Amino acid sequence: MAATTALVTIEHRDAVAWVTMNRPKKLNALSVELMGELSAALNAAENDDTIKVVVLRGTNSVFSVGYDIAQEVEMGVSTAEQWHAGLEHNIGLSMQVWRLKKPVIAAVSGWALAGGCELAMACDMIISGEDAKFGEPEIRFGSGPVTLLMPFLIGQKATNELLYTGDVIDAARAEELGMINRVVPAADLDNAVEQLARKIALTPLSILRYTKRAITRAYDAMGLTQTVESNLDIAAVLNSADTPERTEFTKLVATEGLRAALEWRDERYGQIDV
Repeated sequence: MAATTALVTIEHRDAVAWVTMNRPKKLNALSVELMGELSAALNAAENDDTIKVVVLRGTNSVFSVGYDIAQEVEMGVSTAEQWHAGLEHNIGLSMQVWRLKKPVIAAVSGWALAGGCELAMACDMIISGEDAKFGEPEIRFGSGPVTLLMPFLIGQKATNELLYTGDVIDAARAEELGMINRVVPAADLDNAVEQLARKIALTPLSILRYTKRAITRAYDAMGLTQTVESNLDIAAVLNSADTPERTEFTKLVATEGLRAALEWRDERYGQIDV
């Protein structure tokens, strides 16, 4: 059974719900509208007792390039108060995935960047194709991580390097760091995810729910929720900071488009990227 909205596709394969972000022309950028539909799809899967496992993926060989920067510029988000309200909404989606009462598997192909990387990291497991790329490059134009999950997944030193540089890593490196579970050939991604999802779905639903609750509470005891909430306040100030780089990036988005702004950003780092 499949149901389609403008921006999200939901397909039931026995006890597994495949939830697909369906905004390929924008590389599944997380607009307000997409996030709303995705949240509703996750709620539906959570409340359906015929579903035991959720798979989250993108379209057009891209998971998601993150939050819709062009929409943020168009909305004129600038003050710390405005950023706080918007970022709280963004964090809400990631933490909805994190706290969903059923296991969520991210099937990642292509880009999983910024908010898209955070959304994948919020899933219980990540299986990626060899073509996948992960990272939070937003520091390069004066932004920063919103849902601060990375330190809990890959540790201090690797997190520091990725968040200070904005580097993007390939799937093999992400697996080496423990960010993802495994890498498979791109053509085998759906089959690998389906096999894992079906194996998990053999477990009784109540056992899956309690097991996920136990794991989530363990991370809460380590301070994950407090870290995410504390980072929200810092991220609101960070995103509203008045820097020449942020000013130029925002101007380029408004006048020449997001692609031109990203090219300008990448040119600044291109000569020193290794």
